[in-house]
Amino acid sequence: MSLVLNNARILLADQIIHGSLRMEDGLIAEISEDPQLPGDRREDLAEELLMPGLVEVHTDQVETHYQPRPKRFWDPIPAVIAHDAQMAASGMTTVLDAVRIGTGPLDGNNMARSAQTLVDAVVHAADSGLLRADHFIHLRCEVSTPDVVEVFDEVGTHERVRMVSLMDHTPGQRQYADVEAFRTYMIGKGRLNNATFDDHVQELHRLSAEFADTHRQQMAHRAVTRGITMAAHDDATEAHVDESAALGVRISEFPTTVEAARAAREAGQLVVMGAPNIVRGGSHSGNVAATELLSHGLLDIISSDYVPASPLQAAFLLVARGELSLPEASRLISANPARSIGLEDRGVIAPGMRADLIRVHAYDGAPGDQHPLGSPVPIVRGVWREGLRVA
Repeated sequence: MSLVLNNARILLADQIIHGSLRMEDGLIAEISEDPQLPGDRREDLAEELLMPGLVEVHTDQVETHYQPRPKRFWDPIPAVIAHDAQMAASGMTTVLDAVRIGTGPLDGNNMARSAQTLVDAVVHAADSGLLRADHFIHLRCEVSTPDVVEVFDEVGTHERVRMVSLMDHTPGQRQYADVEAFRTYMIGKGRLNNATFDDHVQELHRLSAEFADTHRQQMAHRAVTRGITMAAHDDATEAHVDESAALGVRISEFPTTVEAARAAREAGQLVVMGAPNIVRGGSHSGNVAATELLSHGLLDIISSDYVPASPLQAAFLLVARGELSLPEASRLISANPARSIGLEDRGVIAPGMRADLIRVHAYDGAPGDQHPLGSPVPIVRGVWREGLRVA
């Protein structure tokens, strides 16, 4: 049975056409500049935009749904389902759920068990057909922790583990080169106070010196052996990039400097930045702004990070500012992330590709302090995954 979406503004790889699209057997069967194709099942899109479904490579939100309050855990299957609904409503048809592994000094004794529970829940919900989007796992591996390799060996065997990132959040380097920014973050989160902060930082430095280099090598070997896409996290220097490139890293997540982003590009890595960085106007850690990397031609992928609706909003904001065309902005949130993890069957609207599509209405937002000229607010009004309406 086919479904025809008529009277749409269809976003193709390099242009927007006014026409219609036919879906059959989960794939895009036909694209026409005729706005009224015939068919048994038809839907009129009222000249609204039809875009490729977003491909999200790094969202932390599944952990937030599972643990909505400190030390308070939700039933994992309903947590994953609620998370999935939020992602689909944000236009995402493929999602890599980021799950952190590696038990730090403040994580208690249940970190490894929680990671296993959450990965199992995502896999079970996906395999049981409970989810709107197509979900995979992205393991965020804190290499400076004692148990990260052991936990990876327990949870990293799932076929839905599609990506691993190698992280070291030890303050004084990478994301938290400014130790005071780390102090502000940890105290603001209520995890430390000024009396305990210095001792905690000292312990983190001890752990990093003992484990980080060895575990980075061991994790990279496992990822390469299993054919899992590998990302470096928060590279700040050319030396960091040289190290990650030698390990087989294909993606540079959130480089903190122009120097690191340029070195990553020269090493053949795709550069990922968080969409909140664009929407808010800069990095909350005081590192390089995503728009600065874009101005240098050093930005390939936008991820939601900690705000699910942010990639689509950031794309429309970049278009409104005249920094990108809509086809160019769409590549940052659909085609490029799909390519980065080897999913060549989605991310663009073309015959033979998966019918992963979203209908978007662009609402002109009112001016505000952050955007005095106003900001477009993209509203997702329909989501199709493999030709089936899911939201």
